[in-house]
Amino acid sequence: MARDKAPSLLLLPSPPDPASRASLSAAYKPALTAALSHLKDASAAQTLIVAVACPILKGSGLRHKTLSWPHTQHLLAGLYAIISVVCANLDIPSYVDAGAHSVDTRVVLIDHERSRQYGQDFRAAIESNNTAIVDLATFASVYHPWKYIFNTDSEIAHEVQSLYLKMAEKHQKLLQDQLITVKGGIALNVPSTQSTTSSPPTSLHKNVCLGGTFDHLHAGHKLLLTAGAYLLDIPESGSANTCVYVIGITGDELLKNKKNADVLQPWIDRARTVARFLSSILELASQGWAGASAPTLQEGDGQLTTTLRGGAITIQCVRIHDAFGPTITQEDLDCLVVSAETRSGGDAVNHERSKLGWNSLEIFEVDVLDAKEISDVSTTTQDFSSKISSTSIRQQIAQATHQK
Repeated sequence: MARDKAPSLLLLPSPPDPASRASLSAAYKPALTAALSHLKDASAAQTLIVAVACPILKGSGLRHKTLSWPHTQHLLAGLYAIISVVCANLDIPSYVDAGAHSVDTRVVLIDHERSRQYGQDFRAAIESNNTAIVDLATFASVYHPWKYIFNTDSEIAHEVQSLYLKMAEKHQKLLQDQLITVKGGIALNVPSTQSTTSSPPTSLHKNVCLGGTFDHLHAGHKLLLTAGAYLLDIPESGSANTCVYVIGITGDELLKNKKNADVLQPWIDRARTVARFLSSILELASQGWAGASAPTLQEGDGQLTTTLRGGAITIQCVRIHDAFGPTITQEDLDCLVVSAETRSGGDAVNHERSKLGWNSLEIFEVDVLDAKEISDVSTTTQDFSSKISSTSIRQQIAQATHQK
C-alpha cells in the first residue's frame, strides 16, 4: 500500500476518570482537532484511526478476559461525540466514502496497562483473546502501515508511543515527518468509589444482533457497530466454533419515501460497507491492511455474509422488511443492541419473542451522540446535529449534485 493511501493513527493515552463527556473533551479535543486539521485539506479521502490505549480487559489468562461494556461503550460514545463536534466545526465530512477533503474517523480501544513489563527480547506478535479488543502488541502487529502517526505532548502519551514504536518497527519503517506531535488536553483523575472503571464485568455473547438503515455510514453507525462487536465472545481461530454478529439492515422498499431517497445507497452497498467497516476493526492479519486480502463477501438474496479471524467471527447482514427483522426469525439470538433513541424497540422485540415461546434477548443500550453534553460547544450544537444523521448527509449530497 502506497503511503498516500494508508490511514493515519492518533494514539491517545488513558482517559480521565470519571470519563464524563466534558472531561473527555478537555482531554482529547485538542489532539483530535489538530490531527483532523492536518488531514482535511488532502485532495483524496483520508482515514484516521483513533486508538485509546488504556486498561479495558480484566481476568487471568489469554482466553478468559472480561470487560465492563457500559464503561466501554460510554468511552466510545464520548469519543465519537467529540469527533463529530470537531468535524462540524472544521466542516469535515467524516462518513465512509465521503470523497475529497473528508476524514473517515474510526475509534478502537486497545487494552494496555501502564505497569505491564516487557522483556528486552520482546517481539510483537498476534495473540487474540476472547474479545474484540486486542492488546498493544497485537495492535502493533495488525494495524499497519500508517501515513502519519499523531501523538500528544504528554509524558504518559510519549511513554505509550515509545513502547508502541518499539513493537511496530518490524512492520513499518517510519520517516521522521510521519511522526507528528500534537497538543494534548487536560486530564484529571479523581479517585472515587463510583469510578466507571470499577464496574462489574459484562457477560459476553456468542450471538449479537442489532439493526439500522446504515445509509452513508457515519459516526452514530460506527459507534453502534463497534459497541456491539465488543459484546462478542470470540472463540479461538481455527476452532469449529464461531460467534455470529447479525446486522439487520433496512430494505430499500421501506426507504423509498425517505427525504432525498434518490441518493440513498442501495441495500447491497450499505451491507458491503458495514461488513468492510467491521472487518477493519475486527480482523487480525499479520500482513496488515497492505498485504491482507479484502474480506470475502458471500452475497445472496437479502443476505451478505463474511467470516473473520479464521472463521472465529461470522458477520451476517440481513435485509429487514419490518421493525423486528431477524429477532423474530432466528430463535438462537442472545442479545440485542439498541440506541437510547430506540430503546422501546427492544421491549417490542421481546414481547414478540415471548409470543413465539422464545427466550427474551438481553438488551444493551448505547449512548446517543449529543453535543449539548460537551461543555464548550454550545455555539456548534446546530452544526453538529445537521451533519450527524443520514438524512442530513443525503440532503448535502443532493444539494451538491444539483449545483453541478
